[in-house]
Amino acid sequence: MTDTNIETDAARRLDTALQAESASTRLQAALTAGTHPRPEYIRVLITQCRIEPDFSVRDMLTWALTRHDREATVDLLLPELGSATPQARSQALHTLSKIRDPRAWPAITTSLLTDDDAEVARAAWRTAAGLAPDEEKGRLAEVLATQFARGDHDLQRSLSRAFAMLGAPATAAVEKASTYPGPEVRIHAIATAHVMDNPDDGFEAAVAEARRVVALRAAPRIED
Repeated sequence: MTDTNIETDAARRLDTALQAESASTRLQAALTAGTHPRPEYIRVLITQCRIEPDFSVRDMLTWALTRHDREATVDLLLPELGSATPQARSQALHTLSKIRDPRAWPAITTSLLTDDDAEVARAAWRTAAGLAPDEEKGRLAEVLATQFARGDHDLQRSLSRAFAMLGAPATAAVEKASTYPGPEVRIHAIATAHVMDNPDDGFEAAVAEARRVVALRAAPRIED
């Protein structure tokens, strides 16, 4: 048996284990693949990322991929960003955020940052904020500002955290959004500014304070 056949058999065994009905079996297979990385595992792991239903297993798949050759893994992850399957896009972004290879930055498009799928957008915000070069952070913040008031409380908190990761270069975009005509956008922007200035405070408290500020600004002035 040649070395190539051994490698092919190893990849086939991993693929079979990742198709098991038991999530614990799939988790163990991903753990083993990361503990003993082999080049032929990369494609198998990425393929499973597209369809894996269990969050814990997906997290282990990402960990396993980070244990493999960085260049080869990124080369195979980048095409996933254009997949028609939302989970493939979001999981690839999540994995790229862990690998932190600068080559991923140009691939995080406005389309991904504003993706209709909330999990894709969330992963794109976090990954982009972690990879953006200093000279691109202001432009990225302007794109992210179009997403203020999107989705539920958890999604909005994720966006605020992305702004906090960007830091000072994002200030102008946040300040501009804080004067937006729509009150929910203003509230989210003001809460984000609070999070940026006070990272130890909870998002809930920041939103409550932002609502108070917006209400005070909207209240009629009482003349003496």
